[in-house]
Amino acid sequence: MEGRVCVVTGGARGLGRAIAAALGAAGGRLALCDVLTEELEQTAADLRQAGYEVFTAPCDVSDSASVDAFFAAVERALGPVDVLVNNAALVPGAPEDEARRSRHYTYLTTPEPRTSLGFTSAMSDAEWLKYWGVNVHGVFFCTRAALRQMEPRRHGRIVNVASIAGLSAFSAHSPHYSATKGAVVAFTRTVGAEVAGANIFMNAIAPGGVATPMFDDYIARLDAEARGRLFQMIPAGRLGTMDEYAGLVLYLAGDGHYLAGQVISPNGGMF
Repeated sequence: MEGRVCVVTGGARGLGRAIAAALGAAGGRLALCDVLTEELEQTAADLRQAGYEVFTAPCDVSDSASVDAFFAAVERALGPVDVLVNNAALVPGAPEDEARRSRHYTYLTTPEPRTSLGFTSAMSDAEWLKYWGVNVHGVFFCTRAALRQMEPRRHGRIVNVASIAGLSAFSAHSPHYSATKGAVVAFTRTVGAEVAGANIFMNAIAPGGVATPMFDDYIARLDAEARGRLFQMIPAGRLGTMDEYAGLVLYLAGDGHYLAGQVISPNGGMF
């Protein structure tokens, strides 16, 4: 990554922060964006203290004008983008989301009569639609902006953060989230094939459980029996750490592979 301009969307916290730290440690020049401006600046300050070059700007990836302005600012400040990590996403974490998740995990791990869980039929238009702006449109807007800088130079690496939810039924509790991550999987495969001839390799990771602070908080609120049901579904018996996922992103962002349009799912053996 030495000297390469690396954009990480949703870089303020969680997995985005861990990915930025991994790229910075490898010599990347970081450009981070998020809508969480205070957390973004704190992350940038911490990374600068660690010795990394960091440019930040607020950006709503669901707004194409905001995305284009951010990428133009990155080019002015650091130069053309070499690496894009499409990490920004809405993740189900509201109380109603957690209630559905817990009910689904119980259903999967407890002998009981099979029935419809009623998640999709009870979902509102607004709940369904709000995920598409960030999780799908945002990936497109950022990819388009990055390709406009990568294609003339015939070099680039794009890593999309999808999810096991887009590949399997393990997230049946969140059909809206699963649908958007499935779209990211399809987008990765098609665009990966489109741009590979220009030495631009797009791939995706599709994480299983990630030990982010948000998911750790959810687990902490579960009783011992519910926690046991959760980990019973993971053959490895634990969640993946943010550093483990960031290490895979770092590999895909580099030149030492022949992967294009691939979707790799680190998930501890769940799928």
